[in-house]
Amino acid sequence: MKDYSSKAVHVGIPRGHAEPLGIPIYPAAAYQFDELDIAADEFQQNSGYSYIRMQNMTNKALEERLSSLEGADATVVMASGQAATMAAFLSTCKAGDHIVASSAVFGGTAGLLNNVLPNLGITSTIVDNNPEAARAAMRENTRLLWVETVSNPNGDVADLKGWADLAHEHGALFCVDNTLAGVGYLCRPFEHGADMIMHSLTKWAGGHGSALAGCIMVKHGSNIDNIPVLQDLKAQYGDQALSRKVRSIGVHQLGMTLSPFNAFMIAQGLETLELRMLKECDNALQIARFLKDHPRVKSVNYSGLETSPFHALGQKYLKNGFGAVMSFEVEDPQRFFASLKMIRMVANLGDTRTLCIHPWTTTHGRLTEAGKQAAGVTPYLIRMTVGVESLQDIIADLEGAL
Repeated sequence: MKDYSSKAVHVGIPRGHAEPLGIPIYPAAAYQFDELDIAADEFQQNSGYSYIRMQNMTNKALEERLSSLEGADATVVMASGQAATMAAFLSTCKAGDHIVASSAVFGGTAGLLNNVLPNLGITSTIVDNNPEAARAAMRENTRLLWVETVSNPNGDVADLKGWADLAHEHGALFCVDNTLAGVGYLCRPFEHGADMIMHSLTKWAGGHGSALAGCIMVKHGSNIDNIPVLQDLKAQYGDQALSRKVRSIGVHQLGMTLSPFNAFMIAQGLETLELRMLKECDNALQIARFLKDHPRVKSVNYSGLETSPFHALGQKYLKNGFGAVMSFEVEDPQRFFASLKMIRMVANLGDTRTLCIHPWTTTHGRLTEAGKQAAGVTPYLIRMTVGVESLQDIIADLEGAL
């Protein structure tokens, strides 16, 4: 199978007489062994089924489907996007190492960089969302560069090739949070030099706001010679060292395991991702144009607008649309939210429903004022993720609230 739509509905489902036409849920906590030698090998290699924390057949099927959609060599699913992000950091860095990250990142990611990793001896520098700013922050001990393909909350588009080239020039790895690009439907970062991809699968992969999940995807063959934390595994596993480390840290050691039921829900969501994303991107572009021309809207951030400073990067890296997330500024956010009739105030993205939130007081509320401003968050900013409802109904609700 070559096409996205076919892979999304077929990969991971077994073929054969009396096989289920769907991915089964396996709720068992552990698996049986036929022979002692096999049991010993499973626990030494962590390569198969022994205990649900390490692997589960439902999760494995989901991992196969995700890998096929993004072009990954290996995928490890976890309990949330935040869990996956932490696993990526700890799989590439140890005490004394350094990370360079774009300022245009999710508030939870910034929280890990600013508040959690320093306690483990891992430092970070947060820079403007461009490779030139990142270059000035590079150090000899920089092991990882981190960006979002399309940023939360303003929809900035990263120059993926520029970031990748910079990382590899310095012997570092490059990880892309590709959540807002819909599991490879809008963008496939491995094609632009990424070594790792992170997804909050709760968003477009699940698509209905009903299941929490995340994952790390890995492309084998990355240069890990300058990544000290991977050297022991490199001697044992070669170019699979990074994916082995992610699974070991994320699910084996820290136990951030995805439940089989949630894995099933995410797999179901993937089957309609293309259909949802097409409608959402089409709605979003029309809504962005409406907001840009509205006299009570101070500014609009959406790379699909020709006036956006990220329009050229959006055209370069995004296919099939510019995404479903935008932000805009209004004079009185409190009055705006109180006046909405259909659109809901919810801190989630990628739902079938159109949702709005006030990042200054919610998703980015724990950042310092300087941190908020660096992320492009102001007291007047509204973040909106556009759903699949009638375009006319969404615009009518926005018009009434404005």
